[in-house]
Amino acid sequence: MAISAYVFIESTPGNSSQVAQSLARLPGVQMAHSVTGSYDVIALVEAEDVTALGQFITRQIHRLPGVLKTTTNVVVG
Repeated sequence: MAISAYVFIESTPGNSSQVAQSLARLPGVQMAHSVTGSYDVIALVEAEDVTALGQFITRQIHRLPGVLKTTTNVVVG
């Protein structure tokens, strides 16, 4: 069963737009926006299951230039 999650990303200063653009090109990313507030980028991601989501975050998102830290919230409804 597929799941969706919001991924909140802290990026290096001045790189939020670049991070959002890079994220938007990854398969499984439904949207990615540079935002103001506690986080620099918010993305909506879909994956097959929780395991695939974790692998996607660690193998794809964390390896993007400018990404410092992520917080993930899985959609429950």
